Amino acid sequence: MWLLQLVVGFLSLTAGLAETSASNDRLKVKAITGVFTGIVDPEFPDVRQFRSIPYAEPPLGKRRWLPPTPVTPSVRHSYAQRFPPSCPQYLSRNLTLWNSNITNFSIRLHGQNRTIGSMAQTSSEDCLYLAIWTPLNATRNSNLPVALFIPGGSFVNGGVDVPYQQPTPWVNRTQRHIFVSANYRVNIAGFPWAAGLDDQNLGILDQRAALEWVYANIPSFGGDRSRITLWGHSAGGVAVDIAAHAYHDNPLAAGLFLQSGTAMVNISLPDPTYSNFTFVARNLGCDFPTDPLAEIDCMRQVPMALIQNFIGDYRDNGTTTTDDHPSLPPFKPLPDEKVVFFNYTLRAAQGRTPRIPALVSTTSNEQSSLTKYPAGNVTAGPYQARVDRETVDIFVCLASNTTRSRAAQGLTTYRYEYAGNFSSLTPLGWMGAYHASDVPMLFGTYETLGERGAVTGFQKEVAERMQDYVLAFMEDPESGLERAGWLPWGRTEGSSVGGRNMMRFASGGVVARNVSADEVDDACVLGREYNSSP
Repeated sequence: MWLLQLVVGFLSLTAGLAETSASNDRLKVKAITGVFTGIVDPEFPDVRQFRSIPYAEPPLGKRRWLPPTPVTPSVRHSYAQRFPPSCPQYLSRNLTLWNSNITNFSIRLHGQNRTIGSMAQTSSEDCLYLAIWTPLNATRNSNLPVALFIPGGSFVNGGVDVPYQQPTPWVNRTQRHIFVSANYRVNIAGFPWAAGLDDQNLGILDQRAALEWVYANIPSFGGDRSRITLWGHSAGGVAVDIAAHAYHDNPLAAGLFLQSGTAMVNISLPDPTYSNFTFVARNLGCDFPTDPLAEIDCMRQVPMALIQNFIGDYRDNGTTTTDDHPSLPPFKPLPDEKVVFFNYTLRAAQGRTPRIPALVSTTSNEQSSLTKYPAGNVTAGPYQARVDRETVDIFVCLASNTTRSRAAQGLTTYRYEYAGNFSSLTPLGWMGAYHASDVPMLFGTYETLGERGAVTGFQKEVAERMQDYVLAFMEDPESGLERAGWLPWGRTEGSSVGGRNMMRFASGGVVARNVSADEVDDACVLGREYNSSP
């Protein structure tokens, strides 16, 4: 009897070890640039997460303010089980909705005060990493569509580990796609505009390097490199569109998802005197007004935290503008006519546009979360007429102009407006369908990380319909949405709105319905009254 028990125990142990070994094998992927072991979150057991994979060498020392250096082929093994640091960013002392009411849109801080007035302790120059989420059983033969997501953050903050931008619930539910998210350099680290540099828009070059890494390596994770959707939100949408135009003759991506941001944003003219960078350098002991190379060399030796803290503190203080104390505009993409261009309408006329399908979106009350924090009366909120005007000027006109420009070139373009106002995501009722409120709906994090309030059945239905539509676009950017009943803008055949086709989500108790984009765009094109709560 004891011998039988021993044999049964041995077989059970062997089976357990075999199961563990098989599980570990599923978590290990051999790519061109290394061997990576991922992790499974028990809450989402059908998703592999590879949370930290380098796509470029760390931009440290002499590499600071240089274009990204791609990582070389390797057989080195790494555990990709913790999220990487975000790129250097400052935590403002000034209150905003983002650092006080809707904090799940910001990077994790592990206990640091969100209004500390200092560089985030979870950010670092060693930040050029991406994260990958795949179905647990994905193999090299799966050939799943891929999304490469470029986070937003006004080109001054954001990163891979933003809680609301973790697509684990979505991938767990569908098991039909792969999701990648990439860090890129922001603020002065990514867009320095310094006289001693040949390349200024480094953050855009980072994103291209990430896309090239994905194109080369994603088949190892089960992805189809011929079906990559390049997706950006807000500043990420602007950046994605900029990069797609810069590499219009070799986009690598099969489709674009421009979520609340496109390249037709008003781009400032570059400062020919490079005064912003020089002002920062002079105040940090690198005063070389006639020697730009010496200025750069000196600034490369200044700790990044000092640079970030000087810029952030200067802006927080709202320093009065004088000759000695000039204003300090944000360090953002500026036209160099190599990567970033001043006139995208002209580029379109010249045929220098990425000839791939696009999905262009807005939310109905975008500016409500971006306006100055209404500290005097948070309950009542800002003046809605001003919010509407800025929503139209900054977002609606941008989406409308982009859509019309693309349609004039015969490029397939889909439009949507998100109008949801759900208590689980909207801590203050007046915020409505605020900027980024559609992000957790798409990523599935509306259920796991809601700010407050219960998730309703209607909300869940809206979220899953949105997810399924975006997945249909990823699977076939040209025709996937049309097969699902969503016509591209400009298609008159079968259209009940004269070709001005737009999908509107979560309006009037309806999950999704086709409406005329003129209902939104006429506020921009004809100056008509705008409805932020359709």
